[in-house]
Amino acid sequence: MNRDQVWREIAAARLRLADLLDDLPAEDWERPSLCAGWRVREVAAHLTLSPQTTLRTVLVEMARARGDFDKVVDVTARRQAKLPTAEIVAQIRAFADSRRFAPGSGPVTTLMDVLTHTHDIMVPLNRTVPIPTDAARAALAKAWSLAFVFGGRKRFRDLRLTATDSTWAVGTGKEVSGPTTALLLLVTGRQAALDRLSGDGVAVLKSRL
Repeated sequence: MNRDQVWREIAAARLRLADLLDDLPAEDWERPSLCAGWRVREVAAHLTLSPQTTLRTVLVEMARARGDFDKVVDVTARRQAKLPTAEIVAQIRAFADSRRFAPGSGPVTTLMDVLTHTHDIMVPLNRTVPIPTDAARAALAKAWSLAFVFGGRKRFRDLRLTATDSTWAVGTGKEVSGPTTALLLLVTGRQAALDRLSGDGVAVLKSRL
């Protein structure tokens, strides 16, 4: 995917998510997401921040958090989550076409973030989200390149990860196969992905995650 295609997929993913959030009853906003410690509300709020984050705001937040980036992500999401849910949805929709990204990020990382967090919201709610295969594959490739952020690649040693709906595959050893979106969740550390995967390597993964 070229840069313009990536941005179009980001816009489409944001609008899909906004449409899905429009239909959520109030109690679903308070349900736990796949992100530890975050409700659906915090995940959705987090996705409004990337187009609005500048280098200055990052530096200010990092100073307040004494250099703890994870704390910055958590604090800013919780702060944004205090907005009314209608406002959170409105911001996701309003920034759908924005091509701004947080400092240190980039278009494909932004796509990965949107697609992964969309599943963080929808999987616990037993809702399905249609994701174009090319977009999911690009996000998965980026997640694999950043695997150290999500716990490293050691847990995937002696395993072959194979997408059943795209051409993506890595590694050698016992097979772990499934949809590209399930592998995206797996590589980014979501144990919920295991239910959508098959192969001799799944049992190995269960002992490592």
